Amino acid sequence: MHYACDHLHLRSRDAVAAASFYVETFGAREVKRVGADPVQRVVLDLGGLAVFIEQAPDEIAPATATPCLGIEHVGLRVADIEAAMADLIARGVTVRTGITARGPDLRIAFVEGPDGALIEILERKPP
Repeated sequence: MHYACDHLHLRSRDAVAAASFYVETFGAREVKRVGADPVQRVVLDLGGLAVFIEQAPDEIAPATATPCLGIEHVGLRVADIEAAMADLIARGVTVRTGITARGPDLRIAFVEGPDGALIEILERKPP
């Protein structure tokens, strides 16, 4: 059996604003919108990953604070973590943890996206 990643599904109180964050901040490309007034879902291409951002009704509970069980965060790889973090800070993105070394070949940092989504920014060096 072969499995391949198809999409990441997020829920948001404001799907259009959340999609704009991923487009403007990380260079995602909006692929389509489903439904109108209000939109039901915005579909993005984020570095080859399909991201579905669904408009959540008021009764949907907010995300649990991290660390938590289940899917905790999405990781976005960059070539230069210092430049990426400087750019994110200049854009006003909330930094949850600054750059930390996780061994000689990996450095990470965490930022916050819409609706409390935790986003890891990581730089991997060839071993």
